[in-house]
Amino acid sequence: MKDQTLTIGAVAKRCGVNVSTLHFYEEKGLIKSWRNSGNQRRYNKEVLRRVSLIKAAQKMGITLAEIKAQLSTLKDKTAPSQKDWQRLSENWQQELNNRIQTMERLRDYLSGCIGCGCLSMKVCPLYNEDDKLAKKGQGAVLVDGQS
Repeated sequence: MKDQTLTIGAVAKRCGVNVSTLHFYEEKGLIKSWRNSGNQRRYNKEVLRRVSLIKAAQKMGITLAEIKAQLSTLKDKTAPSQKDWQRLSENWQQELNNRIQTMERLRDYLSGCIGCGCLSMKVCPLYNEDDKLAKKGQGAVLVDGQS
């Protein structure tokens, strides 16, 4: 039976990524490899689908942390199936919809913001919709919801 494992170079070539990208994904816990008796890195063939899933999710703007969280719900040493992808993509759909709405608001208010010059954190429809920052109290606050 032919060896069903892949070298790092073979994975990189088939997935269209740099070897350094695979090292990075492995360092972040997104994919796994092992060392053979010659101390060479080896991957199961299933890693091809995992890397493809990672790349597709990144193109949608999903962070590596979010990708890792979702990949952790899959069984190790198995390729993500169509059903897995459907479940993962449904989990990300609402977040993507929220990002789209934010970008649409930005687009719609942008020309008014550039021209108004108010610099008011209290009334700005982009940074402080419905005066939501007032709930955080007085003083400097971050507009992205983190403090």
